[in-house]
Amino acid sequence: MHQNSGVFDVHIDNAFDFLSEEYIALFGGSAATAFQHPLWLDGIYTRLAPAAGAQRLVIVLRYRVTGALAMVLPLLRVRRGPIWTVEFADLRVSDYFAVPCSAKAFSEVLGDKKACLEIRRLIKPFDLLRIPKLPGARTGIDSLLGTLPCVTMETNAYSVVLQAPFEQWRASALDRSYQKELAKKSRQLQRKGTSQFSCCEDGPAIVSALEVMKGYRGPRFQSRGDGDLLQRPEYFDFYSNVAVRGAGSFARLYALRMDDRVIATVLGLCHKDSFLIIMSAFDVEGFKGQSLGALTFELVAKDCIERGDQILDFTIGDEPYKKLFGAQPSPMWTVTQTGSAVGTLAEFALKQAPWVKAAAKRMAGFKLLPART
Repeated sequence: MHQNSGVFDVHIDNAFDFLSEEYIALFGGSAATAFQHPLWLDGIYTRLAPAAGAQRLVIVLRYRVTGALAMVLPLLRVRRGPIWTVEFADLRVSDYFAVPCSAKAFSEVLGDKKACLEIRRLIKPFDLLRIPKLPGARTGIDSLLGTLPCVTMETNAYSVVLQAPFEQWRASALDRSYQKELAKKSRQLQRKGTSQFSCCEDGPAIVSALEVMKGYRGPRFQSRGDGDLLQRPEYFDFYSNVAVRGAGSFARLYALRMDDRVIATVLGLCHKDSFLIIMSAFDVEGFKGQSLGALTFELVAKDCIERGDQILDFTIGDEPYKKLFGAQPSPMWTVTQTGSAVGTLAEFALKQAPWVKAAAKRMAGFKLLPART
């Protein structure tokens, strides 16, 4: 363990246990997002990182006097084409990044110059340090890591405030003509059979619904460059683990059934009175013209309101349907820092014209927009 002469001990702890009581307490008292939840990060490090060949880079800060956990930086060192990148633990499954620590601890770390210098030393070497998907520009992470100032991403996040009762929220959030359209589609759907909407509660039901989701998503994303992540065994294992272990607390998997056959699924995360939609799939071929996706999201919103959720978060992506449900855009931010000539070249290419970006992404394995949207 390396020690400096400041308030904090700063070191790399690649054996850090994200399921430990101390991290659970740190996360609970922090402004970190659902994508820094203990189950989520444990899954990334134990299930996705080994399959991707990504190297752990977990930087831990403790108060020197007490040894209490103050901050954790969950990072990865990843080889992308010819360059080495340092990035937040993501591997294309996370939508938001925030440092797990309290506001007080973050301020104290920023005030400890030696701690900041030690963090910057430990994350080296890299060709490119790149941390996108920051919910706000004033997170202070650029000051912490010594990067260039935050810049806006090309895509936004979308969320809508919920309120009870559902009918009142629906009337205020949805355009009147869209309300009528969905009501008409709902009546049409009901005439096709007996439908049932519910949240999967037990492991076998969750895994079964995820298998159905995988089947619906495969053909839909087949034409895209790298297909659907859920088709990959390690990613299916990751999402199954989160859904099963987080059932009833951290994760919800909704299923819409028609005559006992699953025709739509939505997977999301629960965090601080918000429900974050991260993945969905629908039997589009079997129910053409029924707006099955929109009807399912409406049912999700209704259930969230009945559970007392305050926010329905559609997360990252500028899909038009989000605004139809009253969701408002929030800008997302990114910070970068180059560490070599090849990193500078890659960072420059990613800022250029679309065809250059596409070439750079093929070269370096970057995915600027979430592949699962």
